[in-house]
Amino acid sequence: MAHDFLKAEEIVNMGLGMLRNELLLARLVTRKAGADFAGVKDDTITVRIPAILNAREYGWRNDRSSEIVTDDLVETSIPVTLDKDPYSAVKITDEQLTLDITSFGEQVLAPQVLAVAEKLDSYVAAALAAAPAANTLAVDESDNLFNDLIIPARKALNLSNVPTAGRVLVLGADVEAWALQHESLQKVNESGSDSVLRDAVIGRLGGFTIVGNVNTIPADAAYALHPSAIILANMAPAVPSGVVAGATTAFDSFAMRWIRDYDAPRLQDRSVVSSFAGTASVDDERDSNGDLTGDNCRIVSIDFTGAS
Repeated sequence: MAHDFLKAEEIVNMGLGMLRNELLLARLVTRKAGADFAGVKDDTITVRIPAILNAREYGWRNDRSSEIVTDDLVETSIPVTLDKDPYSAVKITDEQLTLDITSFGEQVLAPQVLAVAEKLDSYVAAALAAAPAANTLAVDESDNLFNDLIIPARKALNLSNVPTAGRVLVLGADVEAWALQHESLQKVNESGSDSVLRDAVIGRLGGFTIVGNVNTIPADAAYALHPSAIILANMAPAVPSGVVAGATTAFDSFAMRWIRDYDAPRLQDRSVVSSFAGTASVDDERDSNGDLTGDNCRIVSIDFTGAS
């Protein structure tokens, strides 16, 4: 029986290539790479949010008795902390390695990579659910997709000066099934995106790329958001010198580590895939005075009520 003997780098790249078909939510938010975290205190980086100013007006042809008013430039920041260590570990006996495994990448590594990928995607889903959205919408099955969801969500983002480029509408399973019934959805060619995102896109409407995500977020949930609403930090742990084989790599800016060693007293291999991760909500909504409210204006949270 033939076996696939691959170098560590080839094995981990094979697994991360398979990962490309599994991630979705992580592709829709802002990413911070591991290099940003090297040597930082408390495993936390600070993401700078630029200052916001309102222009003033000086009286036309006035007597110049009054001085112009100067404003303070006040930047805000969002801390992003690496605080999660997702992993998948499996044991491989001598008998399995000799008689059962014909492709290590497909039979061992791919399921491990998928498990870690799903865990990472769940972190983004949890961050979306926990984000203090400045705006929420309640949508009923009898409502109209364009009039009752798209237009109010777009208006809310517009009023908060959220950039128009890159906006997405992520739908849970029930909301996606409801949305697909509306003829107003215009199927678009997403040839510029990767295959998993292209396959998940069900249309484009009102400036939103509409993406069905049936497994990660609740079936009755949906989010209209800009990628800057949530930050996902991710890096690969270092490969320890004591392992038999190991490698780290970045695939589409997503980092993982694979290590393999031998448990001699039990005559079995151990294969471990792991990653470091952390998420943050960009809560920079401001009131009429320019003060932060602690809400995230870059997300519109949508609650869907289907048929009872």
